[in-house]
Amino acid sequence: MPSTAVQTNDSAQLAHIETVRHRFDDAMERCGVSTVVIDSGPVHQRFLDDIAYPFKVNPLFNYWAPLTRHPGSYLVYQAGQRPRLLLHAPNDFWHKTPEAPEGDWTGAFEIELYEDSSEIDKQLVALRHPVYLGEAPPAALGECRRNPEDLLNHLHYYRAWKTDYEIQCMREANRLGAQAHQAAARAFREGASEFEIHQAFCTACSHTQAELPYPAIIALNENGSTLHYDHLERQAPAEARSFLIDAGAAFKGYASDITRTWSGGDADFSRLIDEMDALQRGLCEQLRPGISFGDLHDQTHRALSRLLADWSFITVSAEEAFESGLTRKFFPHGLGHLIGLQVHDVGGHMAGPDGSREPPPAAHPHLRTTRKLDAGQSLTVEPGLYFIDKLLDPIRESEEGKAINWTQVDRFRPFGGIRIEDDVVVTADGHENMTRNAFDKL
Repeated sequence: MPSTAVQTNDSAQLAHIETVRHRFDDAMERCGVSTVVIDSGPVHQRFLDDIAYPFKVNPLFNYWAPLTRHPGSYLVYQAGQRPRLLLHAPNDFWHKTPEAPEGDWTGAFEIELYEDSSEIDKQLVALRHPVYLGEAPPAALGECRRNPEDLLNHLHYYRAWKTDYEIQCMREANRLGAQAHQAAARAFREGASEFEIHQAFCTACSHTQAELPYPAIIALNENGSTLHYDHLERQAPAEARSFLIDAGAAFKGYASDITRTWSGGDADFSRLIDEMDALQRGLCEQLRPGISFGDLHDQTHRALSRLLADWSFITVSAEEAFESGLTRKFFPHGLGHLIGLQVHDVGGHMAGPDGSREPPPAAHPHLRTTRKLDAGQSLTVEPGLYFIDKLLDPIRESEEGKAINWTQVDRFRPFGGIRIEDDVVVTADGHENMTRNAFDKL
C-alpha cells in the first residue's frame, strides 16, 4: 500500500491562515467590502437524473480551510474579525455525514455545524451588505454583489505567492504523484493497457478518478500526439512503442502536475527522450527571481530548434526554424503555468492587483504565464516535442513543408510525442524542483 505520510505542520498552516486573512483584509479595504461570504460549492446533479457529479470545492473556500468534502457550506469573514465556518453536516442515512474538522488549525475559526441548511440560511440572511464569492448566491443573501472583479483581481494576483504551508502541501502532492508515476511506468513495462495503467496510477496514490486534480493523460504510441488525450483503451496494443503520462495527485486540495515519457525499447526514441529531458532540466535550472517566463518560453523554442536540426527533423537551420515559427508545429502549447489550489492556477497573465494584464504574445497565444517570476511562486515547466498529424499534414505539400524532413518525421510519428513536466517553486536564490526531489526520494 502507498505511504500516507503527511508533510505539513500545524504552525505553518496557522501562519498560512493568517496570511490569507491579511490578504483578504487588504483586498476588502481597497474595494470597500466589509463582509465576504465564500461558498464551498454546490452538488450538481446529472440532467434528468438523481445521481450527482463528483463534488469540487470552491478554491477560495479551500484557500482558507483544508476542507474538500463539505458541499453547501460557507465561510463568512468580516474584516478584522475571526472567520466563521458554517458547515453543512446533514443527519442523512443515505450518505456519509461530513465529519467535524479537527486539528490546531480549527482554532483560527468559529466553526458551526448545521444539520439543516435552513439554519445556515438564517445566519446568512442576518448579514449586512455581504459580497458573495462563489458559483451562485443562495436566496438567503438577497440582492448582493457577486464575484466583484476588483476584489477577485486583488485576491488572484497575490495567490501566485505561496505560503510555506501551500508549498508543503504541493511537496506532498508531488510525493504521491511520483510514486504513482513509478507504478504506472511499471505497469507499462509489464504490457498493461491504458486503462490498466490508469488503475495502477490511482491505486498507488490512493485516489479515485474523481479525486485526481485533473483527468490523467495515459497515452500509448500515437496517442501521445494528442495533447489532452482522454481515452483509456481497454486493449493493450500489439506493440507498445511509447508511453506518455501526464497525471498528478492532490493533497488538501493542492495539486501536482507531472509528465513523463517512456520508450518501449526503440534506441533512437529512448535517446530523443533523454535529450528532451536534458532540455527540460536546463530550463528548470534557469528559474530564479526576476526571470520572465515569456522569455523562457522563447528560449525553449530556440533550444527545440537546435534539437530539431541535430536530429534532421528539419532541412533548414535552427535559427531559420525559430524565426519562421516552424518550431510551433512540433511544440504548440505554452511552457507551463502557475500551479497550486488549481492545476492551472489563477493570475498567470496578471501584471498587478488592479487587474492589469500582460497577455501572451500573438505568436504564442497558449502561453498561460507571462509574469516575471518571484520567490514563492510555483509553476510547471513542460516542454514538448510532438508529431501531430493535424499540424503537420496540412503543410506537407506547402512551401513551409519544404523545411521539414518528412522521412525522419514519419519515422517518429508512431511514438506520438514527448513531454517532460516538473512542478517548481521559485526561491530567493534559485528554485526548488519539487517533482525531481520527490522522485529522488523514492
